[in-house]
Amino acid sequence: MRRKGGSSLRVAGVVLGIAVLIASASYVARAVEAGSLYRVASALLADPVGLALALLVYAGAFALRAWAWQRTMPGLPAAHAWAALHVSLLGNHVLPLRLGEALRVTSVVRRTPLPVGAVAASALTLRAADVLAVLGLAAAAAPAVLAAAGPWGVLVAVLALGGALGGLAWSRRLRAAGLRVRLPGIAPLAATTLAWVLEAAVVWEVARVAGVGLTLWQAVAVTAATIAAQTVAVTPGGLGTYEAAATAAMVAFGVPAGEAFAVALTTHAVKTGYALVVGTHALVRPEPGYWGRFRLPRRPPPRPRPRIPGPEAPVVVMVPVHDEEATVGEVVRTLPRTVQRRHVVALVVDDGSTDRSAQVAREAGAIVVAQPRNLGLGAAVRRGLAEAAALDPAAVVYLDADLEYDPAEVARLAAPVLDGSADYVVGSRFAGDIRRMLPHRRLGNVVLTRWVRWMARLPVTDGQSGYRAFSPRAAAEAEIIHDYNYAQVLTLNLAGKGFVYREVPISYAFRASGSSFVRLGRYLRSVVPAVRRELNRPACSVLDDVVVEPLAGRRPGVTVEPAVVAQRVDGVVGHHQRVMGVVVREQALAAEGHHAAEHPGPHVDTGEILLETDPVHRVDLAEPAGLDMQVVHGR
Repeated sequence: MRRKGGSSLRVAGVVLGIAVLIASASYVARAVEAGSLYRVASALLADPVGLALALLVYAGAFALRAWAWQRTMPGLPAAHAWAALHVSLLGNHVLPLRLGEALRVTSVVRRTPLPVGAVAASALTLRAADVLAVLGLAAAAAPAVLAAAGPWGVLVAVLALGGALGGLAWSRRLRAAGLRVRLPGIAPLAATTLAWVLEAAVVWEVARVAGVGLTLWQAVAVTAATIAAQTVAVTPGGLGTYEAAATAAMVAFGVPAGEAFAVALTTHAVKTGYALVVGTHALVRPEPGYWGRFRLPRRPPPRPRPRIPGPEAPVVVMVPVHDEEATVGEVVRTLPRTVQRRHVVALVVDDGSTDRSAQVAREAGAIVVAQPRNLGLGAAVRRGLAEAAALDPAAVVYLDADLEYDPAEVARLAAPVLDGSADYVVGSRFAGDIRRMLPHRRLGNVVLTRWVRWMARLPVTDGQSGYRAFSPRAAAEAEIIHDYNYAQVLTLNLAGKGFVYREVPISYAFRASGSSFVRLGRYLRSVVPAVRRELNRPACSVLDDVVVEPLAGRRPGVTVEPAVVAQRVDGVVGHHQRVMGVVVREQALAAEGHHAAEHPGPHVDTGEILLETDPVHRVDLAEPAGLDMQVVHGR
């Protein structure tokens, strides 16, 4: 539940920022000399090569800062460090009160498994060192400009020094607790200092084309003045504050006030344009974006090793039903008896029917399992896949019970699974024969299919088909993240695990009785959030079933160190013998299926785990629960 007070404060902050922005824009409009501004802007646009080089050097400043951050935060990818700095830059240009500063931390934390404490401590330390570095450069390049700042410059220096010391102390505590965070050395500090020299390239280039003779060191001093003035900027992008500070600094170097203001405003406009363009790109690249993934990764994982079925393994046809007594019997009776010489088993999942659906299906020869109540189609398919996987099938086929799909075409769906060419097969109505489909249903299917195709990066032609087939492993490892429906999330789940996708053409006829449960409003309210959760679900871990006392740190497979107690006899997990240690590395092996009601989340139950057997300070050990570890290596 959201707190009303917090919402009121956010609204008040936005209103305040807009009001101050309007006031600042009005001041700037009155203060600027239109002729000077036009002349400077025209001169800059007349030299696109110089502008491009200046922006390239400006980008180099952020590359140096990203590199410095990587040096203090092990495991931070360069692309995510770069993106976080630019998301923060964008935030500072569109949000009031320098609120963008926090976004460099949230960007990394939301897009990587790095711990928030270590990220925040390293970011605080380097940002404070940033400010100290630019003040030091200003003191060396133009002490008169720094002295003109008076008490304000001293206050900024004290705040920056305090932030640096606080960040160092925080980092030390995190290191003592076992987190991988480094104290900044000479190289990162030198990089942050050099970054300010590169950042001054923009104001230097604008002044050059405007005919204002600023030296590089004077440009650095102007940049330092703007940074100091914007420490507590109220307006988005420090509009007004930036121009005032830069103008005052250039006037101190003998530049006429009108020209100085035009150079300052043009420079700020160039930097703002850079922030908007590159910062917006940084919100979505690299993947995952700031708001998570909207599509599956470009490179899918390798195909899971298939399970080889036995010669007697059946083809299981799973049919979920809810009040379908008029059709379910015919569906079961029309199924072929064998597919490629394999016996066909009909498995009906009764999702809380209030009619005779279960009895009719049983009388027609199906195995019937019942849900405790009407839980939804997604829950029924989840249950059906789990029950089918428990029958050790050669293939599992899912089929709707309303006779919209022809049960006689089961062999067509199962064929790519049985010959090993695919793990997940969808019967495409649009690649086959549609005898009748209502116009609004056709439009909805086309729109949703294009959405699924874009998200899954697969050649999907029918994203909502009710006719699908699964390999034994795909059926066992398929996860349906919500109860309402299955279509989109199931495709994303299996494609995201590397299972091979294929389509076959099928025939389709509009249902002869009953009505569809799909209602557009509820469908979208249920499906869209579930798709987002599926795209952004955490990776599976061999520790998913282990009860642990985690230390602060990253997730398994990266740098996390949760403590476990394993039982071990000569390298193999056994009884009556214990090895205590800390998991420092894992490698997932084969997964095993679970009953959905007992294990609703993702699980990988076998794996190789490396244990650190040396005593670990301040580690609470816990018992494993349900972990089937085949091999445990001591180190």
